[in-house]
Amino acid sequence: MDVRVNDTLEMKKKHPCGSNSWTVLRVGMDFRIRCSGCGHELLLPRAKVEKGIKKVIRPE
Repeated sequence: MDVRVNDTLEMKKKHPCGSNSWTVLRVGMDFRIRCSGCGHELLLPRAKVEKGIKKVIRPE
């Protein structure tokens, strides 16, 4: 899956704050993503993030 820094990911599950969109801050073996709702940051393995992605939104 082609995911780049600054892409917005729409995930299958919602974050506890109610938002399901995340901004990609770092890409590699792990992804660092930031919740668009509350600003919480997570460092997750690539496989877990790619499994939960519903849609990738690229910045124009």
